Amino acid sequence: MTRAPRINALPAPHRERLMALSREVAFEPGRRLFDERQPADRFWVVRTGAVNLDSRVPGSPRPAVIEMLGHGELVGLSWMFPPYEWELGAEAMSPVRASEFDAAVVRELCAAEAAFGYALSQWVGQVLSHRLQTTRARLLDMYAPHGSGVF
Repeated sequence: MTRAPRINALPAPHRERLMALSREVAFEPGRRLFDERQPADRFWVVRTGAVNLDSRVPGSPRPAVIEMLGHGELVGLSWMFPPYEWELGAEAMSPVRASEFDAAVVRELCAAEAAFGYALSQWVGQVLSHRLQTTRARLLDMYAPHGSGVF
């Protein structure tokens, strides 16, 4: 399966505009960035390290890993869509350095600057499409009799 579009998929002027809104953060291995149904008020772009996206599975003590994200990848999509609650969870799997963004500030900029909003929406939409396909394949691998045939 192909990788999701990274931050460099955004045209340079829009990528620079977005990155100007970021602050550098770090997470230790095992740190939960967010859990399902929590408010989605920020998002990240991974600089170094790895973050697992996961989903709760009824009857299982640990969430099922959906995808591992690394350098240049977007962590979090739910910040862009009402009701702004996480649909998945995320956990640092190694020491992670990331650029963190305040979701409300980015949404305001999207509303104020149409070209920026369009470019960001296109990128997030591409990532969302990839995530849905990855989630589908992972769940088929876990629960279908013969898996998805993708992994």
